[in-house]
Amino acid sequence: MNEIWIYFTVLALGLVTLVTRSFFFIFDQQLPFPRWADKGLRYAPIAALSAVIVPEIVMKHGVFISDWRDARIYAAAVGAAFYFWRRGQGQAVLGTIVVGMAVYLPLHMGLGW
Repeated sequence: MNEIWIYFTVLALGLVTLVTRSFFFIFDQQLPFPRWADKGLRYAPIAALSAVIVPEIVMKHGVFISDWRDARIYAAAVGAAFYFWRRGQGQAVLGTIVVGMAVYLPLHMGLGW
């Protein structure tokens, strides 16, 4: 690729980024948003989190875990159980992280799983 194309590509990507990030500042009034889209966006954070976390738990180096001696499986199971036990009460998310790590670290560092 020659240098002109590289500069053009960087400029075009910068322009696209600028327009998409300032899109909501361009209009004076709020844009109408379809009800179905608003309802669907409520699930976006949990879908994104699941897309990141689940492969990290069930795969190792791009291959599904085939051995039962993996600390991530136990930490995720205990963390999920704690969350469902304490759901609706304060600090459930922080407790989930603490309990999951309390299971993960001894298994991973202590037993080498």
